[in-house]
Amino acid sequence: MENKKVIIVGTSRNNGNTTKIAAEIANQYAVDVINLNDYQISYYDYEGKNKDDDFYPLIKSIIEKYDTIIFATPNYWYNMSGIMKVFFDRCTDIIHIEKETGKSLKGKKCGVISNCHTDEIESDFYIPFRKSAEYLGMQYIGNVHFNADKFNPKDKIELAFI
Repeated sequence: MENKKVIIVGTSRNNGNTTKIAAEIANQYAVDVINLNDYQISYYDYEGKNKDDDFYPLIKSIIEKYDTIIFATPNYWYNMSGIMKVFFDRCTDIIHIEKETGKSLKGKKCGVISNCHTDEIESDFYIPFRKSAEYLGMQYIGNVHFNADKFNPKDKIELAFI
């Protein structure tokens, strides 16, 4: 069976560094890209009043089509972007409300692409991704960090997990 991969981009700028890095990786590795800015995803709501936004159709489509999910986010104030955090928070819906959807993530693979204006970031940055993967029964396959100031799209990008 073919291992279909997708990069989910969560950033405040559609033409920013994260988007450019994800696009180049997608180009070099023939991977699909989903930009969270193309969807209306509301904040997590304990009462489930946001069930008619784009989250459920999007997450169900991702689960149905892809075996490997790579999250791409800039490092904003030592954390993932706000839009990525909202996406992760909404995964609570597929654990408590749409449980069968959440169970469908088990066995899938996930990784992270991060970037900012430094060569390295603290490994703690990846804790929410690793722990979420563990909780959902996904296999965390790794992470890679880019210094956006040094990124050259003409370079071959070496990614062990793609």
